[in-house]
Amino acid sequence: MSFESALSYAALILADSEVEISAENLLALTKAANVEVEKIYADLFAKALETQDVKALLTNFSAGAAGAAPAAGASAAAGSAEAAAEEVVEEAKEESDDDMGFGLFD
Repeated sequence: MSFESALSYAALILADSEVEISAENLLALTKAANVEVEKIYADLFAKALETQDVKALLTNFSAGAAGAAPAAGASAAAGSAEAAAEEVVEEAKEESDDDMGFGLFD
């Protein structure tokens, strides 16, 4: 296991246990898992996560433009947005052939 993965899992464990994500706590968990991590990496990881709500990152998923839709209608909104995007791409392909003065089968 890489030290990045070990630090990530340790941060998840700490967040789930509602324990402060600090370099010391990260190192304690990685040491218990027999993964060697240098203190500088634990310090950097803890510093990067100190302003983040790790639990919110795990539970707050959104799908691009459908992010504002309610959870029940999110899949329907995502499907219609995807269909609209495909339609725009199709129209762009057709227009580009017309602009050149000939089509694929002319």
